[in-house]
Amino acid sequence: MTIRAKALLFDNDGVLVDSHQLVMEAWQTLSAEFELDFEELRTKLVGVRAIETLTRYLTGDALDEALRRIDEIEIETASRTKPINGAIDLLASLPDNVWAVVTSANADLAVARWIGAQIPLPPVVVTAEHVSNGKPHAEPFLLGAQRCGVDPHDCVVFEDSPAGGVSAAAAGAAVVAVGDQAWTVEPFARIKDLSRVTVTKDAEGLLVDFR
Repeated sequence: MTIRAKALLFDNDGVLVDSHQLVMEAWQTLSAEFELDFEELRTKLVGVRAIETLTRYLTGDALDEALRRIDEIEIETASRTKPINGAIDLLASLPDNVWAVVTSANADLAVARWIGAQIPLPPVVVTAEHVSNGKPHAEPFLLGAQRCGVDPHDCVVFEDSPAGGVSAAAAGAAVVAVGDQAWTVEPFARIKDLSRVTVTKDAEGLLVDFR
C-alpha cells in the first residue's frame, strides 16, 4: 500500500516515542496529590493537552498548580522514554523540509522525551503552547501543514490516539493509525509501528510505502 504526500506530520507519544507507562505513572501520582479519580481521569487524557483534561476537574489556582506539577513529574521521568520501533531509522531517512511533529505535549516535555528516546529533533514542531484549540480540533494539524508550507490535503499524519485521528481528519489530511486503539474515523491505513514504513522522494514529492 502506498500514498503520495508533500509532508509527513507525526504525533509524538505513541507514534515516535513509547511513553505510555510513564504517562500513566505521572498522572496516577498527580491524581493522588490532587485527590482526583485516576480511573476516570485516565480515559480522558490520551492524545489531548493536559489543560483539556484538568479543566474537567479543577479551576483557578488548583488548576494552575496541577498543570505545573504534571509538567514537573513528566519531565523528571522523560529520560526513561524509549523510541517506537522503526522511528529512529524512518526519521533519519527523511529530508529536513518534509516532516514535522505535532504533539499535545508542551515544548519542554517534548524535547525531554526526544532526548530520552534519542529521536532526531524535528525541523518543524507544533506543541501545546502553539495552538488555542488542542486535538481533537483541527488547529494543530492545520498549523503543522502551514509551517511545512503545504496544503493539509497533501499531508500524511501518523497518529495513535482517537483524538488525534479526529484532528487530522478534520484538517483534511490522510491519517495513518499507529497501534490498535479504536477510532471514530476511518484511517487510510493501520500499522503496528513504524518499522515497515519507507519513504522515497522524487520530483512529485514523497511516496510513502507501507510494506
